[in-house]
Amino acid sequence: MISVKNLGRTTMAGALSAAMLSGPAFAEEVTWGAARDIFSMDPYSYGSSYTISFLNHVYEGLVRYNEDLEIEPALAVSWEITSPTTWRFELREDVTYHNGNPFTADDVIASLERVSADSSPLKGNLPAYKSATKVDDYTLDIELTGTYPLLLNDLTNIHIFDKEWLVENNAEMPTDVAAGVEGHATFNANGTGPFKFVSRTPDVETILEVNEGWWDDPQHNITRIEFRPITSAATRVSALLSGEIDFTEAVPVQDIPRIESAPNVDVLERTDLRTVMLGMNRRPELTNGEENPMNDLRVRQAMQMAINKDLIRDKVMRGKSRNAGTLVAPSIPGYDEALDAPIETDVEKAKSLLEEAGYGDGFEFTFVCANADYVSEEQICQAIASMWSRIGLKPQLDIGPSAKQTPKQSNGEADVYTLGWATLPMLDTYSILAQVLHSKEGNFGVFNWGGWTNDKIDELTKAASVEMDREKRLAMETEALKVAREQIIMIPLHQQPMAWAAASDFEDFPQFPDNKPRFWYVTR
Repeated sequence: MISVKNLGRTTMAGALSAAMLSGPAFAEEVTWGAARDIFSMDPYSYGSSYTISFLNHVYEGLVRYNEDLEIEPALAVSWEITSPTTWRFELREDVTYHNGNPFTADDVIASLERVSADSSPLKGNLPAYKSATKVDDYTLDIELTGTYPLLLNDLTNIHIFDKEWLVENNAEMPTDVAAGVEGHATFNANGTGPFKFVSRTPDVETILEVNEGWWDDPQHNITRIEFRPITSAATRVSALLSGEIDFTEAVPVQDIPRIESAPNVDVLERTDLRTVMLGMNRRPELTNGEENPMNDLRVRQAMQMAINKDLIRDKVMRGKSRNAGTLVAPSIPGYDEALDAPIETDVEKAKSLLEEAGYGDGFEFTFVCANADYVSEEQICQAIASMWSRIGLKPQLDIGPSAKQTPKQSNGEADVYTLGWATLPMLDTYSILAQVLHSKEGNFGVFNWGGWTNDKIDELTKAASVEMDREKRLAMETEALKVAREQIIMIPLHQQPMAWAAASDFEDFPQFPDNKPRFWYVTR
């Protein structure tokens, strides 16, 4: 029997006593100037790591990542594998929701049922879940569909709801951003986390206030977070420099030198885990009803070969991105350096491949991008559209806000689209295999927006999902990445730079490699 234990159950009173004796005094507000708005207050409404990371301030999971991105107890204090398909979790006692309701096993079961419902956009984040059974108020068993090695990774961002609150507000079923399904949880929240939800005006402002009754020992002194989406990069930078906002997680790469020279702002930089890539329509027809040339490997090769990643890195990304030849970053388990050499740019060879495939005169297709999902996304898409035009292709570039573009991409209304994948919250190659590369089937392929099928990738993904031997599992994942590269299932572009900026009067503002601000670690 495999077991992991954390013997101490931190009580709310103990946490508050520790905070009064040794923690920083709560005193400071933060205005967060974000590059885009979150999709919803419902963490199950859309598989956006950006939205989910913001909601981590309000909601919590059974487990979480610590400062070193290692899994540690959160609402669960311990767990053990009691059979090949059953995990038992002991829950933290004396935890209350922001409305005062007690946290129990009933809440966990209701949350797991909600996130794994057939209508849940986030069901792919819990692919092996079968059912949950209450043992007592602070113990439950989670049964899986088979042996599965990555349950804890999955659970890091499965936020736990208050069952009573869900029932009272007719919110037992998840909402769905892409389908336009809204509900009480879209605009309200009630979690156990370090900050409480106060109010929300979409695209304008979301307000959080400190939860002084948080069960954990606070490591911050932030009393209030004002989250303001400012989609214009120029406006966001001006607000930062003038002191109107205190923090942004999206510093435009071209503005980094100017911000670094400002006396009142500090810039934090590192490489993101997120790989930005292009997906392609692989259905029989393009969105205009014409036969789909992208089902010909030679066409996909030509499209990939026409992209000059060095030019994008040097000119658009100001030398701060890292060219990618595979679909995961080097620090992600399953990565193989041998697969990471970017394809060389060859315009003439690309033209020759199109001619050979019977498309020497090119063809029209829709290229759907958002303008703020990824660093310099609009400029990247403009550059790639121009590069494709050089080989005779006729991309119809469609750029707009995420709220309009994401439904087009996810509903098959794009022939080519942008996608960024950091393997969050799993931090393992299996994440992109199960959710992006696998055929759309049950919990698999939730982000397979192109509608492709590759039997070998499906076979390797399913085999890896039940392999408890880590080395064998990673070898399967690497092999699947090799198939994806050879068949050009997606076109990898780069790992994007990660640049944050914060007012210089913050005492401690840790920057995490998963690009998720965590204000419960911030002091000012």
